[in-house]
Amino acid sequence: MRIALALLLTIAAAAPAQAGGDEIIVTAQRREQDGYSDQVPAVGLRRPADFAIQPVTIADDTRDAIRRQSEIYDMIAGAIALAAKRGDIELAYGDEIVEPLTAANYRALTLKGQGRPDAQQVRFLVKTRLGTAVDVRTAQAKITAFLKAVEPIGRAELTASDDLTLSVVNPDQYRGAIVDLVAADARATAARMGPDYAVEAEGLERPVEWTRASLTEVLLYVPYRYRVVPRTR
Repeated sequence: MRIALALLLTIAAAAPAQAGGDEIIVTAQRREQDGYSDQVPAVGLRRPADFAIQPVTIADDTRDAIRRQSEIYDMIAGAIALAAKRGDIELAYGDEIVEPLTAANYRALTLKGQGRPDAQQVRFLVKTRLGTAVDVRTAQAKITAFLKAVEPIGRAELTASDDLTLSVVNPDQYRGAIVDLVAADARATAARMGPDYAVEAEGLERPVEWTRASLTEVLLYVPYRYRVVPRTR
């Protein structure tokens, strides 16, 4: 007997992509979003990240405030010029959404104190594209070489300030592929239960979420859930 399978998807109109076409930083933890479960579902799309990203800090303790700030900003300008010359390094800023750091906007970065009146620092991002020829180890070596090559200005010092992380560009473009994977898994589940059962799914209208899956990969998913129910006759 041929087994007929039914997948009943209770989906509202698709919500607009919260990430849009932006580049998103992916940490080991999912992003915080009110109203969403903190459970990563079983099915999602695992794919290579687009960029390796290194948070960095320029710190300066020159006593004169005007000179100190000038040294910091001049060093950022030098880093921007060097990145443009190298071609395989980009500068950016942002805690979740990555924005390009350029000669036109770098002075908008806010200098912060270091717990003493004569010291300030600024944080931004150094990134390089990942690919078949550039793994995380190669990316880290590129970024480290770049940091060493940036010319110091006065007492300003450029250092890595956190662990290397990843980013993915426009995660919502993968929504269709994610839903296809969920649908395939739901059909397989219904098939195992027999012809008298179907699967109801909900949550597929929610924005695409993300988490880090490995040194070089991200897991993109929609916080769905489904249940097996008797087929309506």
